[in-house]
Amino acid sequence: MPASNLRTAIGWLPIAVILAVAGLLLLNQARELSSAGPMHLAAAALAKPATISPTVGLAKEPSFNPAISEAIVPAQPAPVDRLTISSQSWRRGGLGSNALMTMTLRNDNGYAVKDINIACAFTRPDGSHLTYRSRLVNDVVNMKSRKTLTRLHVGFVNVNAAKAKCSLVAASHI
Repeated sequence: MPASNLRTAIGWLPIAVILAVAGLLLLNQARELSSAGPMHLAAAALAKPATISPTVGLAKEPSFNPAISEAIVPAQPAPVDRLTISSQSWRRGGLGSNALMTMTLRNDNGYAVKDINIACAFTRPDGSHLTYRSRLVNDVVNMKSRKTLTRLHVGFVNVNAAKAKCSLVAASHI
């Protein structure tokens, strides 16, 4: 009887260790977030505080001061907004475990882009999700042009992957 109890205890030991480590990591992350403090101060905090009017006793709102407030800039489209993948295909390499993508990137922006982040989703033959892989492409795609990337190694994939669909995540303006 004691030998079976020992085997059971040893069987549960890895699970207990994993739970303890996960708890410590969560506790450490909570401490870091609480000690970090506010990340962004609003412009209103820099403005003059409200003052009390002696005649009425109500608080007066401070007037708007454009020198203190943050600049309001119209949003510009991200470089990835006018960057598209016009064609894509994939094949296996390296004994079937590597995904090699061939794709054509089309840049319709009025400027060149670089550091293009590409994310690919791989699915099983029945269409269910299998895995995601992403890749940072350091090439430059000039303005109003296309660039074909051949046999771009995206990463290692499961041997059950049958389909791949890539999308653009981010790009940098040059």
